[in-house]
Amino acid sequence: MRRELAGVVLLTVAGCSSGTTAAPGPDDTTLTVLAAASLTETFTELKHVYERDHPGVDVRLAFDSSATLAGQVVEGAPADVLATADARTMATVTDADATAAEPKLFATNTMVLVVPAGNPAGIESFADLDRDGVSYLTCAESAPCGVVAKSLLDRNHVGAPPKSFEIDVKAVLTKVELDEADAGLVYATDAASAGTTVETIAIPGSSDAVNPYLVAPLRQSENLDAARAWVELVLSENGQHVLGEAGFGAP
Repeated sequence: MRRELAGVVLLTVAGCSSGTTAAPGPDDTTLTVLAAASLTETFTELKHVYERDHPGVDVRLAFDSSATLAGQVVEGAPADVLATADARTMATVTDADATAAEPKLFATNTMVLVVPAGNPAGIESFADLDRDGVSYLTCAESAPCGVVAKSLLDRNHVGAPPKSFEIDVKAVLTKVELDEADAGLVYATDAASAGTTVETIAIPGSSDAVNPYLVAPLRQSENLDAARAWVELVLSENGQHVLGEAGFGAP
């Protein structure tokens, strides 16, 4: 099982990396960073900063649901750093003694409701999700975005069930952009990254349901110095600026 999961992660990393596809040379180091899907844009930008400042290090990024990635780490999949979109998921990794240092809080995020550009369903408020004929999407409850979405739906007494539960927040966003649903619950940063392809509606109580983002080097890393340097970059003034520009809250 462990060997199979390792293969899955390596294939995922190869598919998600925006670096070169050439095999690393004898003096090169490959740094594998597993991160929540909502970190796609910011971590891709930080990858270029890291590689510029650390010649010879090739950063491979793999984005997925925090729960999926944490499960792979616990099963021994090869990776150097993990960044999750909540504390609960990271706790499963620390409980398995799979981190090489205490996880660090580096950002926060909140949820919003997005609708396709033009708002074809005419949704004006979060309560409109209960209107007849309105379809909406959330993440699966195994993912941090799904946990927060459910809490906000319950808090606002929305009884209509989602059209579907998606694997991660990017999947929700993509389906809304493609007008495959009338609305979707996503992080504020994902709504911002989508630009004019979606419109945003505030969710009452979202400021009380804040997601903490945590990052840690992993015990199975064969490049712990490089892994610690990535964590330092994320926590640095430069890293915090990139995250802030994308709409993440300060840790």
